[in-house]
Amino acid sequence: MAEIQGGLMPVVAVALIDADGRVLVQQRPPGKSLAGLWEFPGGKIEAGETPEDGLVRELEEELAISVPCGCLFPATFASAPLGDRHLVLLLYTCRKWTGVPRALAASALRWVRPAELHAMDVVPADRPMLGALEALL
Repeated sequence: MAEIQGGLMPVVAVALIDADGRVLVQQRPPGKSLAGLWEFPGGKIEAGETPEDGLVRELEEELAISVPCGCLFPATFASAPLGDRHLVLLLYTCRKWTGVPRALAASALRWVRPAELHAMDVVPADRPMLGALEALL
């Protein structure tokens, strides 16, 4: 996990968008913090990675899909305290990938309309980005 000076913890996530305008969310598995809540796929940026490289790696590990860096578009971000650190979550959008997403690191996957996310049990870090994502799509 990369940590920037001052205890900032950069994390990346993506709203994969299908041909029908739905986005993919994954459910956090039992045994992890915030188990059962829904989130955008992604994770921590490792030392030496750019945000895009980290997201490409995370999508391969979590969903078994391949995404070219050029298909990731910055959408919005969230900032929140996280214990003694501070989370900075960068959300990208993506409409092109290779492979069929599989839940390798989650309990379930679900394709939903952006407006539906407001009524779902979403992780707190993702919630501030829902309105911006809905406006973009």
